[in-house]
Amino acid sequence: MDNTTPHEPNASDEASADRRRISRKGLLKAAIVAGAAPLLAGGGVALARDAASSGGGALLEPTPQCDDGDDPTPPQMEGPYFKPNSPRRTSLVTPGTPGVPLTVSGYVFGRACRPISGALLDFWQADTNGSYDMVQYAFRGHQFTGADGAFSLTTIVPGLYPGRTRHIHVKAQAPGGRIVTTQLYFPDEPRNNTDALFDPRLLMNVRSVGNGRQGSFDFVLDVAQTPGPSDPPTDPPGSTWASGTSYRAGDRVTYGGVAYRCRQAHQSITGWEPPNVPALWERG
Repeated sequence: MDNTTPHEPNASDEASADRRRISRKGLLKAAIVAGAAPLLAGGGVALARDAASSGGGALLEPTPQCDDGDDPTPPQMEGPYFKPNSPRRTSLVTPGTPGVPLTVSGYVFGRACRPISGALLDFWQADTNGSYDMVQYAFRGHQFTGADGAFSLTTIVPGLYPGRTRHIHVKAQAPGGRIVTTQLYFPDEPRNNTDALFDPRLLMNVRSVGNGRQGSFDFVLDVAQTPGPSDPPTDPPGSTWASGTSYRAGDRVTYGGVAYRCRQAHQSITGWEPPNVPALWERG
């Protein structure tokens, strides 16, 4: 099986060896264990949009490749559980699906932090018991980013299976671009420190909401971008926060070059700027 998707049958997954070197992964793992990984003020892992807003226009680092390590042949970077022709859908669950509810959202950017519309994201994962469905297409699905580069996935927290920490597989591809096959990880998992494949650069921001969890992650594809004169390269998608505005839960704004999501409806006033009121706004 070659590493292609049904959407781009001639695309190949050309892994970048220098991004997968064990020595580099080892250093990153040691850094996060020591608390040196880049963090947000609220304790989460820094998102690409945050790095862009504070980087003075510097190019973003592309999302790293991730090797399962249990591939039957070296060219197969997706591991033994990938299946082509997944259905197009943004939800992998039904109301009766067992497991802890999880939503994962974020953006797909190019190197200049401009959103990529129509980018392919193909997800697959284990069920709550740690098993992969190889007969049908349970917990498998692909989607395309919107005009603002945004995506959202509704699923459950994947179960554990021997030798691995919790993770979600994904193939990401800009229109006409190369496929990046990688994995998303969960913070504060005990097995993160023992899984030789874990890469802290692929950690999601995750928080508990009710009986479920919400995760966020920004993909950065190795796509060259030249910002236009009216395209600020450091501002993520969303309107600018303003006093006297009525905001609804889920609305997105930017403030100080950082993206925020409204947590509950309210009328904004001076002094309630997003970084000052975590009860009303969260990064992401």
